[in-house]
Amino acid sequence: MDPQTTGASQSIDVGALQPQRIVPFASHSRFVQRIRRRYAAELALLPPGLPERATITALIERLRADGRSLAAAMRVARQLTLERLAVLDIEESAPLADITRAMTELAEATLELALAQALADQDARHGVPRDDGGERIDFWIVGMGKLGARELNVSSDIDLVYLYESDGHTDGTKPVSAHEYFAQVARSLYTLIGEVTDDGFVFRVDLALRPNGNSGPTVVSLGMLEEYLQAHGREWERFAWLKSRVVAPRASVVSGRAKPLKSLVTAFVYRRYLDYGVFEGLRQLHLKVRDEAQRRAAGRPERANDVKLSRGGIREIEFIVQLLLVVRGGQFPEIRTRSTLKALDKLAAGGLMQRATAERLADAYAMLRRVEHRIQYLDDQQTHVLPTHDGDLAWIAASLGHDDDEGVCTMLQLLGVARESVADEFDRLLHDGRRPGAGNTNACRTCGPAPLPIDAEQFLAQLPAELRARVEPLCSQPKIRLLRDESKVRLAHLVASAAQAVSDGRATLAAAVQLIDWLEPLLRRESYLALLAERPEVQNRLLRLLGLARWPMRYLMLHPGVIDELADERLLHDRFDPASYRRELEERHMGWQRSGQAEEELLLDTLRRAHHAEVFRTLVRDVEGHITVEQVADDLSALADATLDVALCWAWQHLKIAHRPDPQLAVFAYGKLGGKELGYGSDLDVVFVYDDDADADKAAEVYGAFVRKLIGWLTTRTAAGELFDIDTALRPNGNSGLLVTSMASYENYQTGRGSNTAWTWEHQALTRARWCAGIERLASRFEAVRRQVLAAPRDLQALLGEVRSMREKVRSAHPVKSGRFDLKHSPGGMIDVEFAVQALVLGHGATRAELLDDVGNIALLQRAEAAGLLPGGVGRAAADAYRDLRRAQHRARLDEQPTQVDPEPLAAQTSAVLALWRAVFG
Repeated sequence: MDPQTTGASQSIDVGALQPQRIVPFASHSRFVQRIRRRYAAELALLPPGLPERATITALIERLRADGRSLAAAMRVARQLTLERLAVLDIEESAPLADITRAMTELAEATLELALAQALADQDARHGVPRDDGGERIDFWIVGMGKLGARELNVSSDIDLVYLYESDGHTDGTKPVSAHEYFAQVARSLYTLIGEVTDDGFVFRVDLALRPNGNSGPTVVSLGMLEEYLQAHGREWERFAWLKSRVVAPRASVVSGRAKPLKSLVTAFVYRRYLDYGVFEGLRQLHLKVRDEAQRRAAGRPERANDVKLSRGGIREIEFIVQLLLVVRGGQFPEIRTRSTLKALDKLAAGGLMQRATAERLADAYAMLRRVEHRIQYLDDQQTHVLPTHDGDLAWIAASLGHDDDEGVCTMLQLLGVARESVADEFDRLLHDGRRPGAGNTNACRTCGPAPLPIDAEQFLAQLPAELRARVEPLCSQPKIRLLRDESKVRLAHLVASAAQAVSDGRATLAAAVQLIDWLEPLLRRESYLALLAERPEVQNRLLRLLGLARWPMRYLMLHPGVIDELADERLLHDRFDPASYRRELEERHMGWQRSGQAEEELLLDTLRRAHHAEVFRTLVRDVEGHITVEQVADDLSALADATLDVALCWAWQHLKIAHRPDPQLAVFAYGKLGGKELGYGSDLDVVFVYDDDADADKAAEVYGAFVRKLIGWLTTRTAAGELFDIDTALRPNGNSGLLVTSMASYENYQTGRGSNTAWTWEHQALTRARWCAGIERLASRFEAVRRQVLAAPRDLQALLGEVRSMREKVRSAHPVKSGRFDLKHSPGGMIDVEFAVQALVLGHGATRAELLDDVGNIALLQRAEAAGLLPGGVGRAAADAYRDLRRAQHRARLDEQPTQVDPEPLAAQTSAVLALWRAVFG
């Protein structure tokens, strides 16, 4: 005892009375302990920091230099790498991505070295394998699963498929077939990588994902793989091949020699339509996984804590991601990725998953993977089940930051929350056409009566009389009899759901009948039946939409693929955003380029699908009453502008005689597009103008060819439908003029310089004209020309006479039935307003600069009245009348009703327009 403390009150170590905290060290791992005992002298050979491919390869070469064989050196390198990763992960909290990347690079480095050795050994025995042209046949090791995705865990097996490029024979003294040669290579690879020796193994090797699984040959040619995938490839194999990539030899990847495999796999995994048919395939696969997990857990309750295979585990997150990628990736290449975490971010960025959901799944994935790694660090076992030993559990919890007495409980609680969140999202996606709910996929599938097909008399008898009258004739048609039984049941489910919606008052009978009308021509395209069956909320929204107007039905008939837009919750709340639209299309274009698929046909379809989807979104907001007629026109006009701009950029890249990186071309919009009054199905009045410092003759040739190509891009009907009807009649000299002209020639024509000048009706058209796409530097020049023309002095009476004459020509070309009022063409209709505004602008633009702006007819009428050019109240009344007439026309078209109507309800509006006409023309 210290004499200084004798007789004094001794201090109490308060910390000793606190709960004992567990300090997480990698040395708790029994596997790490074994490595440190056996390879103490070799541990220092691995340079400090995170192991990388280059350092791992160098380590193996150093170990070989010390006398070890390649197989032994790779095994020791693996042990040293895992010891380092355990320290970095447990003691230094290294990011999950660092750990999985290091494990992936360990696999790549060792496979590269093993393959080189195996090929050298077989070359020495049999000679070089050569094809019919004498070229060496290439051999590829394809990494699947987590290796393909660069997400390898610390005690993972590696899923491989061995491929060789083509058939042939070796050139040795005793030739063998290429297949026999590469089969020997595969056996050598297993010996070098997978065989367990005194130093352990490098990786457990699993070849079960090869064609025909374990019953198939260990190596297959590229041609054999192509035939297998096309003829026998199953839905679940699409999910497996989604993550595939060539991992060795690296030279084949760098040189591009392995690209044919990428093209083959891409076509197998991704369909060029929204592929909701894969839901059932994944559902069956998932049931097998869960059944297997439950079978393994029977009598062993600890196996219920499998962080990979149990409900809400890692596998379910991977399934969610793979399902959405396979369904959508065919049309949206920008979301394609092998990485689970990157895919979640891409899905959220593309609006295909709510951002909060993606972040929740990403957090759960990271937590589950970190727990998985700690489980595997313990004994280097390929297990995903939480240990039952209290000390191991406490160590895992402490290594995750839960290092007090409640650490294990806290960890298990957080794991439970994360897994339940994952399971809920998974069940929501795979609810099998029933009401989504937790545990739904575990429901009894054989209980109760079997579901009835659409043509079963018992099913038809259950329908309301009106629906039965529509469905019975359909069932007698060959198209129904030829459907698969599964599709007949699915169709019956959709009809029954529609009948229930009518019974509940959620849909009208007419809407239910229209739904069947829409489905009838699509019966052979089963992906649409699958979509509605998998997404009942889409069917509910569709029924509501069909009950509000008839035009959506027509649009859906023309473009059935847009039905998927009803699944997007942003549909009713957002407006069209040109910047986002352009950005998404550019990302899609880059996605096609990355996949090597950016050919013209695909880009034309991409433009059409994107445009159709945005038109449909606007249509739904319109019919639902969320935006006004004016907002509809603004959004459709902005959409046309953006689509023209993107098409212009893409088409130039496919012009063989393009002489510069970017086209020096602008598009000027006239008519409804120029006035931002575009409607559904309106054609585009445009003029193409270039301003290029190249040789004049060359520029005329290049831009002439380009505009012809561009018009083809915009007007050609493809498998995805049509885009626009283009009218270029307002170009200089009309239909007899050049399709595209230089900016200087355009300026001269419009301003009357020289003998070739514009007519008055062309100047009328300039009142609703603007730059809309292409090089922006021509926008200001165009606007200057437009203002110069509109502000030119004119003989007012002569002008009014010409405008009146033009109005009469238009009227005579559109006869109106007796006793009816044509909203557009009758006296007092919309055309009268538009001609009156044009006369005001051309007649007074020289002295009233405020009339020169392209702000639309309503604003110009208000400005004209404020300037004293119209009697008090006439301009405002005519503006209100014009707005009412546009709305009436819009409603009639939405419901496919005539636009020649009873004149009485619109008498006030007609009177206001006629008053405007008299005020302008006398």
